[in-house]
Amino acid sequence: MSKIAQTIRQARDQARLTALDYANLVLDDFVELHGDRNFRDDGAVIGGIGHLAGQPITVIGIQKGKNLQDNLKRNFGQPHPEGYRKALRLMKQAEKFGRPVITFINTAGAYPGVGAEERGQGEAIARNLMEMSDLKVPIIAIIIGEGGSGGALALAVADRVWMLEHSMYAVLSPEGFASILWKDGSRAMEAAELMKITSYELLELEVVDKVIQETGKSSKEVAAFLRQALITELADLQGLSLADLLENRYQRFRKY
Repeated sequence: MSKIAQTIRQARDQARLTALDYANLVLDDFVELHGDRNFRDDGAVIGGIGHLAGQPITVIGIQKGKNLQDNLKRNFGQPHPEGYRKALRLMKQAEKFGRPVITFINTAGAYPGVGAEERGQGEAIARNLMEMSDLKVPIIAIIIGEGGSGGALALAVADRVWMLEHSMYAVLSPEGFASILWKDGSRAMEAAELMKITSYELLELEVVDKVIQETGKSSKEVAAFLRQALITELADLQGLSLADLLENRYQRFRKY
């Protein structure tokens, strides 16, 4: 198996820790909140409040299931517009109370169904991009599995974007890329080589700011390292003035 194929398999592995797992391992006293106050609660997006080194933190994540039944409940980690609106509600709540925001991202992309489009999928994603660009609290986004398309970017307009070592981040899936470019989805691995989707490739391109090593570590060790890295990074971000925080975030994405 090629290295890129192995990375894709690891990123999609159902045994990987989920956003909810990380919320409970990284934070103390995590309490999940539900609903977008408009239509319904979307199981593909989790969010809530916990403490990190005694500081209140808002966590939002895209949640995949651990088995078929759970995946059906979570829509295989493909959010509907109400999921993104729930995320935005929690981010604005965090801004109101001065809580930093951490997002955990693992999705092949936003749900492309007719109902999702009818309820404003594109608008919901676009609004998150706009609101996150100017959110007046620190934001750290972490790709923990797949980071696919605008569905991932809707939670990744952050001051720092990190990736787990065996994760992937791309404009769309390799299968979709191959289908569009060559009309042949079987050339997905060839497409993946061209797309530069792996953590270290994206670190070199400065699309992400840090890679969290997984090789040779248990899931709990990765979570423990991530917890300490978040404590350190949030302290640095909170040391910036609001003007510098927002300007740095703006410039981070302008350079692309």
